[in-house]
Amino acid sequence: MTELSFIHRFEPATDPSRPPLLLLHGTGGDENDLLGLGRMISPGSALLSPRGKILENGMPRFFRRLAEGVFDEDDVRFRANELAEFVAEARKEYGLQAPIAVGFSNGANIAAAMLMLRPDALAGAALLRAMVPLAQAPAVDLAGKRVLMISGAMDPIIPAENSKSLAASLSASGAAVQHEILPAGHNLSQTDLQLLVRWFGQ
Repeated sequence: MTELSFIHRFEPATDPSRPPLLLLHGTGGDENDLLGLGRMISPGSALLSPRGKILENGMPRFFRRLAEGVFDEDDVRFRANELAEFVAEARKEYGLQAPIAVGFSNGANIAAAMLMLRPDALAGAALLRAMVPLAQAPAVDLAGKRVLMISGAMDPIIPAENSKSLAASLSASGAAVQHEILPAGHNLSQTDLQLLVRWFGQ
């Protein structure tokens, strides 16, 4: 692990035709959490997996929140830019193309914020159980970027309207959004995995 601005894990590509993945864990996760998922959904991709710098009751996150579902939007902006700078560092260090973010929960929210604030940092994103990260979405051009959003219809944390609003906002900015709503809660299911494999195979 090279000394970059985030503690992270990196696995080099074994199939150069596959896009690099930026793996972004949920609250309480770390840089090891999504490596197995990354290997399953895009075999052979380079994997870049940072650990969130914010601690909430000892649990790593990518940005602060004021309460469940209430984000510190100034911190969201700061942390999204900080993470985009790390991606730029890692691309230079490891010789990577712009990655596709694969984020779960808090990791999906910071990935959505990066799309809105630093779109050049990402080639696209798979957002698992994402919420609107910024109440006022900035005007941004996401043309050419593919986004998969997978929401849970029974998710106790994310209101259905909120995830639909995020999908609509990203679509309005020009992203090619596929929004799937599963009969699931906040945790990931086998169907999430199947949808991810299919999406990365397209």
